Amino acid sequence: MLQVVKGRMMQAMSNGLSRQTHTQANVQMLPTYICSTPNGTEEGNVLVVELCQSHVRILLMTLLGDGNQSPHMTDKIFDIPGDSMQGPGEALFDFIAQCVRQFLAGVTSTEEYLPLGFVFPFSCKQTQLNKAELLSWSKGFSCSDVEGKDVVQLLQSAINKQELFHVEVVALMNDTVGTMMTCSTRERPCEVALVVDKGTNSCFMAEAQYVEMVEETNGRMCVNIEWGCFGDDDALNDILTPYDQRADQESSNPGKRRFEKLVGSLYLGDIVRHTLMALSAEKALFIGSNVTVLGTKGALKTQQVLEIIDTEEGMAKARVALEALGLRPSERDCCRVQQICRAVVSRSAALCAAGLAAILGYIRHSRGLERLVINVAVDGELYRAHSRFGEILQSVTGLLAPECMAALVPSVDGTGRGAAIVTAVALRLADQRREMDQLLAPLRLSRTDLERVQALMRQEMELGLGQETNANSSVRMLPTYVRGTPDGTERGEFLALDLGGTNFRVLVVRVAEDGIRMASEIYLIPTNIMQGTGEALFDHIIDCIMDFQLKQDLMEQVLPLGFTFSFPCQQLGLDKAVLLTWTKGFSASGCVGEDVVQLLREAARRKQHLALKVVAVVNDTVGTMMSCGYDDPKCEIGLIVGTGTNACYMEEMQNVGTVEGEQGRMCINMEWGAFGDNGCLDHIFTDFDRLVDEKTINPGKQRFEKLISGMYLGEIVRYILLALVEKQVLFRGKPCPRLQTRDIFKTKFLSTIEIDGLALQQVQAILQDLELDASFEDSVLVREVCQTVSLRAAQLCAAGLAAVVEKMRENRGLSQLAVTVGVDGTLYKVHPCFSQHLQKMLRELAPNCTVTFLQSEDGSGKGAALVAAVACRGAES
Repeated sequence: MLQVVKGRMMQAMSNGLSRQTHTQANVQMLPTYICSTPNGTEEGNVLVVELCQSHVRILLMTLLGDGNQSPHMTDKIFDIPGDSMQGPGEALFDFIAQCVRQFLAGVTSTEEYLPLGFVFPFSCKQTQLNKAELLSWSKGFSCSDVEGKDVVQLLQSAINKQELFHVEVVALMNDTVGTMMTCSTRERPCEVALVVDKGTNSCFMAEAQYVEMVEETNGRMCVNIEWGCFGDDDALNDILTPYDQRADQESSNPGKRRFEKLVGSLYLGDIVRHTLMALSAEKALFIGSNVTVLGTKGALKTQQVLEIIDTEEGMAKARVALEALGLRPSERDCCRVQQICRAVVSRSAALCAAGLAAILGYIRHSRGLERLVINVAVDGELYRAHSRFGEILQSVTGLLAPECMAALVPSVDGTGRGAAIVTAVALRLADQRREMDQLLAPLRLSRTDLERVQALMRQEMELGLGQETNANSSVRMLPTYVRGTPDGTERGEFLALDLGGTNFRVLVVRVAEDGIRMASEIYLIPTNIMQGTGEALFDHIIDCIMDFQLKQDLMEQVLPLGFTFSFPCQQLGLDKAVLLTWTKGFSASGCVGEDVVQLLREAARRKQHLALKVVAVVNDTVGTMMSCGYDDPKCEIGLIVGTGTNACYMEEMQNVGTVEGEQGRMCINMEWGAFGDNGCLDHIFTDFDRLVDEKTINPGKQRFEKLISGMYLGEIVRYILLALVEKQVLFRGKPCPRLQTRDIFKTKFLSTIEIDGLALQQVQAILQDLELDASFEDSVLVREVCQTVSLRAAQLCAAGLAAVVEKMRENRGLSQLAVTVGVDGTLYKVHPCFSQHLQKMLRELAPNCTVTFLQSEDGSGKGAALVAAVACRGAES
């Protein structure tokens, strides 16, 4: 039955968290806007107001930043006048503010800023940490004109009336949240709390993405489970006894808070009393006694029940309690009363355990864990007064949730200390947020910033196309001599080489009427060859080609070959390309200024491999456009966003001032990675970008690429993280030697960390693998840094592309342009958000263009073969 209760509680929790069902849910899952447990660095003076059953407690706590081990505390209790609990709300809040003034007069003479945490143990709808509307009074309170009002504002107004203008209400919480925070330390965070007092309640740190009522999707948020109302929809009818129903009918709110009435200490005495009445009516108890007194509500107190269940003195306590009611119990009566008291209290503990097991199961499932190890803070009269209660709670929870290891941590100082810690944590997080926003502000580009980048790209494109102005442009706009995209009539067998990074690919491509078939192999280029001599590099390439041809049984054939060479080249013909500069970590000597096709042919001669017929050299961007153009005739743009970045597009020949001829179109290789090398983008370059640039093998070059591409994003993140450590925002400001290591933070980590729905536990694991002592909270901040850097990269890419599509539209005199972009590169393909961010911003910056993105499935090698095929088709015609 307890497993059934656990399952129903989990369902009720899910309903309470869902945007669709939370308004109808019985168990209100209320966001508290508390997004962190303490990390031990909190310090300063904090004031707490704790509204209790019959008194107000005012507490001043000084935190020393020592892991909250030895806070200094001063407190005072003020009894609430009886009429204040049912009178006007204003009178209650005025009384609390007067208590604050009186307390402060006795402990401090200064008027330095004092943040205040308000413990308000009633059901509230919170919309911020310091904004909460009272949903309903309980526990004997019923002040007028408060329900539906913001209780923080009511308290602040009352405090201002007392002219305590240096006191600010920073945080509101209930006693359960205070309990969780009291028991939390950096080394031992508590992420669940349970209060079993006159009423009962619980809270836990939920993954923010599942708290659908709030916008925040990063990190965690403490959710207050108003589980006292569980069962108000009849979900507990099959476990309710006639004694529970009678106790409920006598209460001030029949049919409401059914779970609380089975568990809370306010009701246990009456449940026992109704059970004794029923048994005495059946002549099983108190034979010969007048049992009329058992009909009086509250005749038997829960405190007496707790004393009776004591093994040693329980029988004697039972006799005293029963005789005080005028009953004449026998020894057997006292024994049976003790058994009944134990059954009622044990059931309370077991039901609490079912609720706790539901919370633990929910946490384990939402964090994607096989096993959950967690600390649970516990407080309340029932838990404190009776050790057996805690033992049952612990053992039954273990039986109901065997895959969860929950350690129960008793609360040290009720909720006052917890409230002070909540307030101190809130201030720490606010400081942290200011530091984060200040540091990341230069990376957060506005629409105006991006429109300016778009205009600058367009300006550089025009300069690059002009015969006179080409040398002054940072965007080279290189003619490729590719005059057409595939039309579907290409046929034959072609070889292709694809060189553009640390991996080199050799392919054989067979183009037939029924489509394209390919075989390929990937070969590694070791760093010593990438950065050695040009001869060694091209010899290595020929070795790989020969190895591939041997394996494919192609050594005897002379096939047309398309060579994808993904580095900036001045193309002088379809099969003639002079290398302008190496990028992507290459620096082989004797190549810059040389025709790379000639270097390949010379290496073939050295290796006596004479069956090599290079007909076309293209870069990977052109290859990508051609590869996608075979599937979609509208594909007239190529885009690469991987280790590096580049774009190409079909330009009107009349606009290409660097090549003879006016008719038709030619594909222009933009080499846009160098955009900004002339200083035109300096306004968006941050200090982090400059640090990355300075440490590259080509400082001051490929500036746009260094803002966008996979080779650099991880390094930008690393420098930001170092700055955050220095400002003591991350890793508690402790030095992180591993973060000093260049390229330690790979761009692939950004892709993993930003996966939507990736539990922050897994982010933490990635950081811990890098030997970074990351807390859960650190993981949230690291994710935000990654998101900021990758969003900027995608938006800058969109600004560049917007300049291209708008130019094409204007070239063709169209009011609307429909065009396809063939796209390749690991950043675009693997990063979980890059493509969406890019497409969204492109729609905003180029609203008159409908742009479709087609991913190149076969890399740019297939494109090189198709360039060769289109060239052969042209030669035949």
